[in-house]
Amino acid sequence: MTADTPITLLVVDDHPVVRDGLSAMFAAAPGFTVLGEAADGVEAVERVAALDPDVVLMDLRMPGGSGVDAIRELTRRGARAKVLVLTTYDTDSDTLPAIEAGATGYLLKDAPREELFTGVRAAAEGRTVLSPAVASRLVSAVRAPAAPGKEPLSAREREVLALVARGTSNREIARELFISEATVKTHLTHLYTKLGVKDRAAAVAAAYERGILGQPPAPQA
Repeated sequence: MTADTPITLLVVDDHPVVRDGLSAMFAAAPGFTVLGEAADGVEAVERVAALDPDVVLMDLRMPGGSGVDAIRELTRRGARAKVLVLTTYDTDSDTLPAIEAGATGYLLKDAPREELFTGVRAAAEGRTVLSPAVASRLVSAVRAPAAPGKEPLSAREREVLALVARGTSNREIARELFISEATVKTHLTHLYTKLGVKDRAAAVAAAYERGILGQPPAPQA
């Protein structure tokens, strides 16, 4: 890629208004060409294969196929495109899986326009891009990893745990929360670590013991 060659983009988000806004913003800026859009992770993988963009602007939580699953699949396929996560969420349960899956960077949707432009340029060059809030969380996690049972569960992890407590299978959880089964398993792995347990039953027991799920149901007569 030379200085005169525009950076090509694929915009991935389940909200049409967000996709249209991002596409219009980058199309109007010099040095960028928007090749297309996708509404979920599955479509994103297909569009990357067809369009071969330099950078993918990837949302994370999307019905029909999560961003983390798409990043993982693109990494597995050895896609040339660099993935720059652009999302509303900066919790550890969102940030770490995306970066571990192969994302080049992670920015929040409230970032200023120029920060987005700079981030895409940096991602296209293969440089790591992190919003200040995310960078701070990652540094803290590396310097002082939380002891098991001390790190609070994210809102999504609480949702998954509540469904597990009701005896819901991974497939049913995925359907109810509009996420993939792989994402459900990722949330389970993270909440197991945070609770210091190794399986579903122990997680539910620990959650009731610590008041995370309120009071356990009374035994039936």
